[in-house]
Amino acid sequence: MEFFKHTLPNGIRCIYKRTKSPVTYCSLTINAGSRDEKNKEFGIAHFTEHAIFKGTKNRKAYHINSRLEKLGGELNAFTTKEETVVHATSLKSDFSKAAELIADICFNSVFPEKEIEKEREVVIDEINSYKDSPPDRIYDEFEDLLFSGSELGHNILGTKSTVSRFSGDTVKCFTRRCYNTDNMVFAVSGNLPEKNFRMYAERYFADKEKSTRVFSRQTPEPIEPFRKIVDRHTHQAHCIIGARAYGHNHPKRVALSLLTNMLGGPAANSMLNVLLREKNALTYGIDASYTPYSDTGVAAIYFGTDKDKIERCLPMIETLLKRLKTTLLSSRQLAVAKKQLIGQLSISMESNEGYMLSAAKSYLVYDDVDSPSEIYRKILEVTPSDIMETANEVFSDMSYLIYN
Repeated sequence: MEFFKHTLPNGIRCIYKRTKSPVTYCSLTINAGSRDEKNKEFGIAHFTEHAIFKGTKNRKAYHINSRLEKLGGELNAFTTKEETVVHATSLKSDFSKAAELIADICFNSVFPEKEIEKEREVVIDEINSYKDSPPDRIYDEFEDLLFSGSELGHNILGTKSTVSRFSGDTVKCFTRRCYNTDNMVFAVSGNLPEKNFRMYAERYFADKEKSTRVFSRQTPEPIEPFRKIVDRHTHQAHCIIGARAYGHNHPKRVALSLLTNMLGGPAANSMLNVLLREKNALTYGIDASYTPYSDTGVAAIYFGTDKDKIERCLPMIETLLKRLKTTLLSSRQLAVAKKQLIGQLSISMESNEGYMLSAAKSYLVYDDVDSPSEIYRKILEVTPSDIMETANEVFSDMSYLIYN
């Protein structure tokens, strides 16, 4: 069995993968992100991720930050539209310290106002920094437009206006509503006996008060495709072409992952890189991405180019997408694409930390973790017709956002 699974009485689900590494990775994945914010608290999920490091009933901020670092390990966190993840890296001998520290900051944080005031300035600085990065900013603005009027239609960082109003009480209110034990997964990868993993999971997490999710996420209403040009006074033009896509449970999710990898994955031989960069020297970087959410998703193509070349790039991309929608891939083309994706996934799984974080999210979403062989089987089952149908379903009625 690849993963040992254990559920605590309060509903926290725990998974463990044993490895031969002297390094242990652990995380608490919480089903709470910017999608769960109310109108006047945009940015609170991300701000809470910062605030939990600022003091607990047992530690001050300095002691939190130095607990693992003094031992050569590290503690970190990140926020997405649907999750907050706190994760730690330590030597095997220090795993209990890492697990206890994660439990302490996620359940015992006190959010002192003095620290909240300081962190508010840090997050506002992060917002300013992000505004100086057009490739990052355009993705967020595109999703804001694509999901306009819905819970997904706002930036993870929030705005200076919303962040400036946050207090310790605001953060406490968010954690009470969204940090529910029935929506958490504690995941570990390391060289420990299973009984030790279970012992530490129970020691540090089983006594936390049980809480159950009492709200649900609303599926975004349909929108009309848009084409928007924004003057950002950037040196290059930046462009995103995309549309809503499949959610986590859609049967064609694997086909879309394969399709976007063929189109603009990390490899230099991706269709878009060959077409725009290698053959026509129109862009330094172009990629395609697919981001699934619980009930919807985003498929997008991004590129940056000189402003006078953007009208050459767009027709080339549209022609390529039209070909995928009207012409079946050959068996050889699809076999090569499958082999490439399986190879990329196999190599990525060599990162114990990355695999642990991916498994935690899978267990949170599906209550299960597919083995590598099961993942590969699903990829190998994709047919040329699946690719064509997916291209027609996703890459029709495209929307455009251009920074000019």
